Amino acid sequence: MGKRLISQRRGRGGSVYTCPSHKRRGEAKYRKYDDAEKNGKVIGKIIDILHDPGRSAPLAKILFETGEEKLYIVPEGVKVGDIIECGYGASIKPGNVLPLGEIPEGIPVFNIETIPGDGGKLVRAGGGYAYVMTHDEDTTYVKLPSGKIKAFDSKCRATIGVVAGGGRLEKPLVKAGKKYHALRAKAIKWPRVRGVAMNAVDHPFGGGRHQHTGKPTTVSRKKAPAGRKVGHISARRTGVRK
Repeated sequence: MGKRLISQRRGRGGSVYTCPSHKRRGEAKYRKYDDAEKNGKVIGKIIDILHDPGRSAPLAKILFETGEEKLYIVPEGVKVGDIIECGYGASIKPGNVLPLGEIPEGIPVFNIETIPGDGGKLVRAGGGYAYVMTHDEDTTYVKLPSGKIKAFDSKCRATIGVVAGGGRLEKPLVKAGKKYHALRAKAIKWPRVRGVAMNAVDHPFGGGRHQHTGKPTTVSRKKAPAGRKVGHISARRTGVRK
């Protein structure tokens, strides 16, 4: 009788694989896209900067003039007490939130909405930023950190600046225990043993006179039993890109 595969354990859940959501500060999304932002600007004040376990960027707690409190991802160079402007007419300053159509070309931005009002989806990791490339009628073209140029609705909001918390990975972890605890905060099981290094009873890729998978590494999403569902699940393509 072999052990359960790591993918089976992850699917079952449990304390090792479940994300510790009780440690999270909350979701970091823009305030509701209301008439106050569409027709003018809403002013808020940074009252605290927080560390969120499992997130690579710090968060700012912002108190708006409307009385609501929100958590925003922090750009480099802001501090407690700074004023944040959101909406049309906001100045081009790190931390301010504007529609992409109002941001000049060449300005670094982050936390970009994919649909106007969705709260921000792209470029949220520490040290990340994208560039506003050019504007069309109702479309703004942005160069993402991957190098891809993506078209957005000009009403999609973004924050001016570069996400704080960059360079964290430049300091070496030095020992395995440090990495274990760092990934534990994100509910990532580590170290992870390769399937081909296991015995045949422990993994479909295990066993053999030398380490090789011995079977196709792509598998259908509908494959049963779950114990065979390893490798590239429902892969669109495999191999080296040409």
